[in-house]
Amino acid sequence: EMELVESGGGLVHDGGSLRLSCTTSGYRFDAYSIGWFRQAPGKGHELISCINTYDGDTYYKETVKGRFTISKDNAKKTVYLQMNDLKPDDTAVYYCAPMIFGFQSPLFETGWTWGQGTQVTGSS
Repeated sequence: EMELVESGGGLVHDGGSLRLSCTTSGYRFDAYSIGWFRQAPGKGHELISCINTYDGDTYYKETVKGRFTISKDNAKKTVYLQMNDLKPDDTAVYYCAPMIFGFQSPLFETGWTWGQGTQVTGSS
């Protein structure tokens, strides 16, 4: 069974940094792209970054471009999101999800559904 587990969140001051990890298991790592989503209180899931695990192509939402960097470690079957210069508007629960690169929604057809996510809080 496909499993994606997020970790690395926390509370940081304005301008601080965090590195999130998405550890995967139960499937071939490079079969699907991995996206990072965030959900702020009262809001829906917002795609902020995606990486093609086969060729390394990346996507960033304009609001995080230049601050966030997505990367992968095929040996560890893990995708990372390095988040620098965090702001209060970045506060949300962050999730990773299987994707088709270029699409905006997770690939629910895999049988996957949203995990627990990891809380990121950027304080003033």
